[in-house]
Amino acid sequence: MEATEAMTNLHTGDVERAREFFRFLGLTEETMNQGWVARFSSPDGAANVQVVTRDATAPEDSVMTIKVDDVDAAYEEAQRRGYEIVHPLTDEPWGIRRFFVRSPDGHVINVALHRE
Repeated sequence: MEATEAMTNLHTGDVERAREFFRFLGLTEETMNQGWVARFSSPDGAANVQVVTRDATAPEDSVMTIKVDDVDAAYEEAQRRGYEIVHPLTDEPWGIRRFFVRSPDGHVINVALHRE
């Protein structure tokens, strides 16, 4: 299993306000917006941030998303290592397969793979 992308998830009370702020910082492309979560990227895609009002299905918000090439293997390995699973492996209605795991320092990480 390999990580293919990582991005910070920041809590916001207002996606529109966050959009304007991150445009000021050069993240001018809105590459995803579900209403409760949006991603803003640099034009070349090298820099990304996600803002989240409240996760749609998980009991806690994550601080980071790590996309992987095999989310099922990552889930099995997290369980094998005894890490706390905060949100089970789930096929979400917006086309992503993911789970949330708590890091040893207490951070909730969204581990995800976009379904084809």
